[in-house]
This record gives sequence, structure tokens and C-alpha cells, in this order.
Amino acid sequence: MKPVLILQHLSGDGPAYLASWLRERALPHDVRDSSRGDSLPERIDGFGALAILGGEMSANDPLPALRRAESLFLQALRDGVPTLGHCLGGQLMARALGAAVTGSPEPEVGWQALEVADRPEARDWLGAPGVRPVYQWHYEAFGLPLGSALLAGSAACPHQAFSIGPHLAMQFHVEVDAEKLERWSADEGSRYLAALQEHPRTVQTAEAMRSDTLCHLASQQRLADRIYERWWSLAAAR
Repeated sequence: MKPVLILQHLSGDGPAYLASWLRERALPHDVRDSSRGDSLPERIDGFGALAILGGEMSANDPLPALRRAESLFLQALRDGVPTLGHCLGGQLMARALGAAVTGSPEPEVGWQALEVADRPEARDWLGAPGVRPVYQWHYEAFGLPLGSALLAGSAACPHQAFSIGPHLAMQFHVEVDAEKLERWSADEGSRYLAALQEHPRTVQTAEAMRSDTLCHLASQQRLADRIYERWWSLAAAR
């Protein structure tokens, strides 16, 4: 069984619930954290699936690790290695496919409403169409690549998820767990505080995040289970 390759770009943005999901199923996985100096593989050949995590940098920043992540995704696209992109990871997938990554119409921080599209690809990955809460933390957003299917959007950011073949890019953070959410809700960085003041509709206070976590984390983890199960089943079927 080939391991899952997980690309991490920021020490505080690890695989969290994704790692728990893989461990519970005894599925081998290899986390490479470029922010700590881990080398990233040059080729995807030795891996059965790929997951690209988030980070506070822009997908457009001239960082070698970001360009390597894009290269690995393009190899995965060529070879049919199922790939998941979480937030920055989804943006890198879109960018590799030629779509622009620009400032989001509005930043989204905290629990926000996601509108799942009524189309077969969306049902396969995300379940029935309709509105559900997901956890967001982004200031930029991806365009829709040519040949992809738009799976979900929101009032603040119309492109929230797309699929292309066995690959899924998400703007939201389906991988968060309680520990990661507690750390993130304590953020008092200047960018977050400015966004909170300027966009109170789409940027939650720490108290609101923590309160909504009690209501929404379990349902989001059920969504994560669905996404990860489909991703892994596509990898296992290769």
C-alpha cells in the first residue's frame, strides 16, 4: 500500500482531523512540513494519494515549496493520483491549472454558510445540495479552472470547491479539529483584527467561533469523513 503524501506549509496548520482519520484506519501517511525544513519529494510515483494543506502565505508568493506542491499536483493529475486541497492547497491546485488566485470578494474567518450545488459531482463529494456550516479562514480565493466542476459557493466567495476527475479543491478547512480550532480562535494578529473590524458579517469574533464550534464541529467532521472516504476509495481503486 503506497502512503498518502501530506504537504504542510505552516507549522501551525497541520493535518489535524485528516491525520486522525488516517491513523484510525491504519493508513500509512508521510507529512512533509516545508516550514520546518522538510524536503518535498520531486515525484509523486511513490505515493497513493496527495493532500495539500493550508497556510497564511499567498499562493502567489515566490516560495519554492509552493511551486513544488503545484508540480506534484500536476504529476498527480497526469497519473490519476487523487488529490485534496485544503484552503491554500485548493488555491495551489487552481493556480497550477491556470486559474487566478486573487483577493476574496470578502474574507471569511470562522463558521460560515456553504451552499452545495445540485449536480452529481457535488453529491459525490459533499452530499445533498443545500446550505451547511463549514470552517473558513481565508483572505484570497481561487478562480474556476477550465474543465473543472463547481461544487459549492458562498455569498462572500462564489468559488468554494471544485473537482476535476478524482481531485477536489476546497476553500474551507474541513481538516480542523477541536485543538486546532482552539489555537486559531486565539489569533490576535493585525490582519485578522483589521478584517474583523472591516467585515463583521463574514469574520467572527473568537467568542463566536468557540460557541459555533460546539454546534458545528461534529457535523463538519461527518462531512470530512465523506470527503476523505471518497478520496481514499478512489486511491485504493487505482
